[in-house]
Amino acid sequence: MSELHRFLFEGLPVRGVLVRLTDAWTPVLQRRASNSSTGPYPAAVASMLGQMAAAATLMQANIKFDGALVLQIFGDGPVKVAVAEVQSDLSLRATATVGGEVLGEASLSEMVNVSNQGRCAITLDPKTKFPGQQPYQGVVPLFDDKGQPIDQISAVLEHYMLQSEQLDTKLVLAANETVAAGLLIQRLPLEGAGNLAGSMVSQRNEDEIGLNEHYNRIALLASTLKPEELLELDAQTLLRRLFWEESIRQFEPLVGTSAPRFACSCSRERVGRMIVSLGQQEVQGILSERADIEVACEFCGLQYRFDPVDAAALFIGPVPMGLGGAQPH
Repeated sequence: MSELHRFLFEGLPVRGVLVRLTDAWTPVLQRRASNSSTGPYPAAVASMLGQMAAAATLMQANIKFDGALVLQIFGDGPVKVAVAEVQSDLSLRATATVGGEVLGEASLSEMVNVSNQGRCAITLDPKTKFPGQQPYQGVVPLFDDKGQPIDQISAVLEHYMLQSEQLDTKLVLAANETVAAGLLIQRLPLEGAGNLAGSMVSQRNEDEIGLNEHYNRIALLASTLKPEELLELDAQTLLRRLFWEESIRQFEPLVGTSAPRFACSCSRERVGRMIVSLGQQEVQGILSERADIEVACEFCGLQYRFDPVDAAALFIGPVPMGLGGAQPH
């Protein structure tokens, strides 16, 4: 079962989050594999997407944002875009668009950053918006300050936290066909809420970058964690092995109904609004060539079908719940 653990190092300005996604991760791969038009993800893409799902869950759990946290990586390689989205209740979904051949152990650069044009974006989309309020988004390139490509998702996000939030962060990520897991260690901000929307950014936080000996020691210990350990060890064994000399205060773990879980926010109404946005003439043109309009959710594989009667009803009023249908792909 999926689980998430938050903890603090007693008396030190360092916090941590550990996540292990199992039943929240495997549906992402299973639904993709069952899609006859695409087939399963190549192994390297599945690993990248799993690491993104774990990372997005860690960040959402760390900041407790009331809305959706969306992590995107996009560029000019065979993988056009990869997305992991986590809601405030830790429900998550993830998908990737693959437009070319991906070799077995392709690196991040080989998948999305062939010409060093790749980008990583983190978007915070509030559940409740004020009039005119736009989602917050931060974007960083997939290369470091010297222009060298960054080939680890963990390193990209560490770079993001330094650039956007002035916070030292250590991330360890790993994923296979059954588990996506991650460990986040972060220096606590000296002031403010410490969230991704930048409310805590200050000169004092920036001046502390790389200088806190307690954080540096704990981050060094975290960096010794091997991928196979992260994927196979239970939380208590992992924390004990890494930080056996540290005093850790653990909070109530999120397991069972409160644990991260797979869920998709797609709906027939949302698909209907998308079809309406095409315009009535365009929709009529499509239906003159085929029996119905079929739209599949890229995240969960659910298919929505609109026959001519359904489509006509879209332009009269709200999307009727009883019309058409949706079924798993």
